[in-house]
Amino acid sequence: MRHSYKVVLAFALVYVFWGSTYLGIQEAVGKAGEPGVPPMLMAATRFTIAGVLMLAFLALRGRNIRMARRDFVQQGIIGVLLLSIANVVLAWAEQWVPTGLAALLVSITPLWFLVLETWVLPGEHRFSGRTLAGLSLGIVGIVILIWPELRHTSGIGAKELFASLMLPLGSVCWALGSVLSKRWKTTVDPFVASGWQMAIAGVVNIVVALALGEQHQATYSLHRWAAIIYLVIFGSWVGFTAYIWLLKHVPTPKVTTYAYVNPVVAVFLGWLILHEQITGYILAGTVIVVGSVALVSGAQNVKREADKAASSNELAKCEPASD
Repeated sequence: MRHSYKVVLAFALVYVFWGSTYLGIQEAVGKAGEPGVPPMLMAATRFTIAGVLMLAFLALRGRNIRMARRDFVQQGIIGVLLLSIANVVLAWAEQWVPTGLAALLVSITPLWFLVLETWVLPGEHRFSGRTLAGLSLGIVGIVILIWPELRHTSGIGAKELFASLMLPLGSVCWALGSVLSKRWKTTVDPFVASGWQMAIAGVVNIVVALALGEQHQATYSLHRWAAIIYLVIFGSWVGFTAYIWLLKHVPTPKVTTYAYVNPVVAVFLGWLILHEQITGYILAGTVIVVGSVALVSGAQNVKREADKAASSNELAKCEPASD
């Protein structure tokens, strides 16, 4: 029962706070042409602060934050995929793409989970007709979401289109990092793992940001700092840690259900605070993309239950008959 409460709480934290981070990221980097903090430097600031302070807190609480070399390398790879690539691509794209649309384009991540677990990494999944239908629907949904940019391929429309297309590619890196986090068996505490992932990614981001000269382009203001602090607390410490914990304790298809809720939260906050328009394309794309994710995740759950049943039947056949 206690474990069930932890699972419910972790899901609630990921659902709500991650949905709000799209707004926080946009507020930190600003729109294209506005003074703000460049994406890589913003991510460097956010994750370095979050990772170092989290590890220090855990050490003060008596947690062992040391790791074997292999674990350190693995957590570093996961951190870079999630926080130095996928998250930075999102921050960069939000300079041109509205927060709600960005969240919707990223919400197809569960589809990439399935593709990676099926084709790239050795797994148990095979594509069913239901899965293929879900993947096809997801592609249709993306096309509908970016259709206004497809129709206007000059000026800001071209930049928005390119940024929109980069978001699904960034989500591939997120899915890969998440799958590796699930597959690499480790005894490292999930909170310690989260701290090291953020700290390592933060250092990598600092190096890249300095190499790009982003420190000369940054405009830190009270408003931008407030957004970064919000991302540190609720996006990294609360949301990201809850996500990593769920990956270790809950089947992946269930964890990826955050993709149903985050876009709704992001679209609502974008409309409420940033006055972003909710067009017919966004409404139609939302229904199709969320439906495709639900279809694919449902197919995975059905297959998992069928595999369990088949496994139970095999074990029953192997049981010696009683006298």
